[in-house]
Amino acid sequence: MNSPRFGFFPDEVVLQILSRLPIKSLFRSRIVCKLWYRLVSDKYFIHLYNEASAKNPVLLVEVSDSLGSRSNLIVVDNQRGVSEFSLGFLKDRVKVRASCNGLLCCSSIPDKGVYYVCNPMTREFKLLPKSRERHVTRFYPDGEATLVGLACNLSTQKFNVVLAGYHRTFGHRPDGTFICMVYDSESNKWRKFVSFQDDQFTHMNKNQVVYVNGALHWLTGSCSCILVLDLDYDIWRKMSLPEQVSCRSGNRFYLLESDGCLSVVQISDAWMRIWVLREYEREEWHLVDTVSLRCIKGLVPGIFPICQTGEYIFLATHKQILVFYRKTRVWKEMYSVKNSSTLPLWYSAHAFRSTIFSCH
Repeated sequence: MNSPRFGFFPDEVVLQILSRLPIKSLFRSRIVCKLWYRLVSDKYFIHLYNEASAKNPVLLVEVSDSLGSRSNLIVVDNQRGVSEFSLGFLKDRVKVRASCNGLLCCSSIPDKGVYYVCNPMTREFKLLPKSRERHVTRFYPDGEATLVGLACNLSTQKFNVVLAGYHRTFGHRPDGTFICMVYDSESNKWRKFVSFQDDQFTHMNKNQVVYVNGALHWLTGSCSCILVLDLDYDIWRKMSLPEQVSCRSGNRFYLLESDGCLSVVQISDAWMRIWVLREYEREEWHLVDTVSLRCIKGLVPGIFPICQTGEYIFLATHKQILVFYRKTRVWKEMYSVKNSSTLPLWYSAHAFRSTIFSCH
């Protein structure tokens, strides 16, 4: 790809330019000529585009009124600001349950047990087949899966959806049986395995699921460990938190991704500390940043980190989206809700990135 077919620029330069376009602009560029159409469909370019996108995660937020009857989606982008977002192409009223590498897993609000996987940038979607197992709609305590996970492998263009929860037969209390259903995009089928768990999960723990190293990771409600689901072997295991983590009263913990690595964020009254798991197999955590929260002291009790890179971190409060630039140590407000009756923004905020990933 070194011949100057595009005039004054070598092919590789043009590829690099196109790989930094928003997907909508990129798709419009396909009609320029047949060569460009073939170019943006090439596997090498798709890899290049997805690689560039991984360096610029954005925030996807559902802004809902206090009754949950009306909502709209916004995307908060560090480079391009705030824009509106729509899942209207699904022709259903849905709730975003998980996000991974450009795909979203959404559950139908009117029809429990109905799930979609979609790429909102390309507007492709797949209605997942219903499992023959009735347990999927009989999870304790609210009839929905306790944990919903989405694992998207960019290199293979395959994905898995995980629904897991404590099974409860009608008229009985849950017995500790933890049912896990895994959908595989390659076979278009669900598989099931059963285990026993004694961990609980808060809303934020359920929202913040991280896919790295071929496994899904959740932080337990007690913040005692990280629960890991190995998708290659259908095995649950536990991973230790950093030794320096302090579980004293007033500290809160969150699980994020940081440039392809697992990361733990601890927030106290005055400080935010960030660890990154650089040696995954040996579980070696490294403290990479300590951030003073004194300049946003009034917001600290209700602030939640949602996604990050080595350069910045997005955080959500009840009514604001903030970004902290780690090199300049500067805080900036990216978005603020004017309506006083909205649900907290952190309640439905997800890390997101724009990728070329097919659902089919």
